[in-house]
Amino acid sequence: NLPQIIWHGHACFEITDDLTIVTDPHDGKSIGIETPMVKGDIILVSHDHYDHNSVRTVEKKDSTVVRDVGKKNIKGIEIEGIESFHDEVKGAKRGKNIIFKFKVDDITFCHLGDLGHIPDKDILDKIGEVDILFIPVGGVYTLDADSAWETANLIKSRIIVPMHYKIQGLSLPISDVDPFLAKNKFKVIHVGNQIDIEKEDLPSEREIWVFSL
Repeated sequence: NLPQIIWHGHACFEITDDLTIVTDPHDGKSIGIETPMVKGDIILVSHDHYDHNSVRTVEKKDSTVVRDVGKKNIKGIEIEGIESFHDEVKGAKRGKNIIFKFKVDDITFCHLGDLGHIPDKDILDKIGEVDILFIPVGGVYTLDADSAWETANLIKSRIIVPMHYKIQGLSLPISDVDPFLAKNKFKVIHVGNQIDIEKEDLPSEREIWVFSL
């Protein structure tokens, strides 16, 4: 089985191999898009806002939910939660946010959650080398196109996956992906809703992967 990434809209991704990891689940209807049809073995929640923490939508009997910082090994997957903030004033406006770094089939993923500031050296050191970076780009509640690029250029990843932007039906007042893509100097690949990945197939030059529902 090749590892697969499937997008369920917003910041919700499913990374499936022998296990299924689900990031920042929403329930669909409360933000105007489809409900994620997936059950996670491991569910990562970056912060407790309703469009990121709908665990009940994606959980099953033996799901493990991770919503705290620190390193742990769950079901054989190395996961690290890194403390960050949901705004540019150290959480004063919107509280804390957890960046999750995890490894599946020797591929290192980093999901920035609702990161609202450019990460400092301490956070960057903890993130380290990354293969696939999920980065919010819609602004208002998170990084906008400019600060997302600044952040993406600080985190060395082979693949950048924009998330948390306006798509058809989404009821949140955020920007679409175009301002982010307009500043891009890398190859853009529209991967559709899902993609199979293998470590040895990852590009040597950076690419942007744009998912669609």
